[in-house]
Amino acid sequence: MNQHSTHHNASLRETLKQKRQSLDAQYLSQGALRIRARLYTWLSTQLAQMPAERAEEKLNLAAFWSLPAEPELQPLLNKWGSESPAQFSLCLPCIEQSDAPLVFRPWTLETPMKKGAHNIPEPDSTEQAVKPDIILVPTLGYTRQGDRIGYGKGYYDRTLAALKAQYHPFVTIGIAWSCGDLSAFDYQPQAHDVPLDAILTEQGWAKAAPQL
Repeated sequence: MNQHSTHHNASLRETLKQKRQSLDAQYLSQGALRIRARLYTWLSTQLAQMPAERAEEKLNLAAFWSLPAEPELQPLLNKWGSESPAQFSLCLPCIEQSDAPLVFRPWTLETPMKKGAHNIPEPDSTEQAVKPDIILVPTLGYTRQGDRIGYGKGYYDRTLAALKAQYHPFVTIGIAWSCGDLSAFDYQPQAHDVPLDAILTEQGWAKAAPQL
C-alpha cells in the first residue's frame, strides 16, 4: 500500500467515524433492531432451505461483540444462544497476537468473557478454536461491490486471507451503518483487499444477501 493511499484511508476513516458519531441514540437503537431482524430472518430462511445432507453439518457462525458505536448485535446473540439451534454454533473473534489472524472460539450464554485487546470482550476459554462458515464483519465504510474499510488494524484482512489460503469455504457479511456508504467518496480498494459477499445496514442489504 503506498503512502498516499494509507494517508487517504486514514482521513477517510476519521470522516466516517464523525458521520457515525452524528447519528442520534434513537436512530441507532431502531437501526440496530432492523439489522438484527434482517439477520435473524436471513439465517432462519437459509437454514430452512438447506438440503438434508448439508443440514446435518453444524455451521459455525462468527459474530462479533459490538462496540458502542457499532450496530448492537448482543441481543441477537442472546436470542440465538437461548434458542440453542441444532443447525449452527456461535463463535466470537479473539485477538491472540496483534499481527496474526483472529482466532474464533465457541460462545454460548454460559461462556465467561474477558476484556481482550483494545478492551473488546472475548470468550475467556481454552476451548478449541473453530473455522467459521459465516463471518459477520464489523464494517466502517463499504462500497456496493462489497469493498470494506475497517479500523485500520488489518485483523479481518489477515483473517479472511488466511482462511482463503486454507481453502476453507465461508460467507462474509459486513455489518455497517448506511452512513458508511463510500459512493460519494473517491475510494479505490487495494489489490490485496478481499471483498465481502454481502453488506447489511439499517436500511437493508447494500450488497444482496448471500446464499449458503
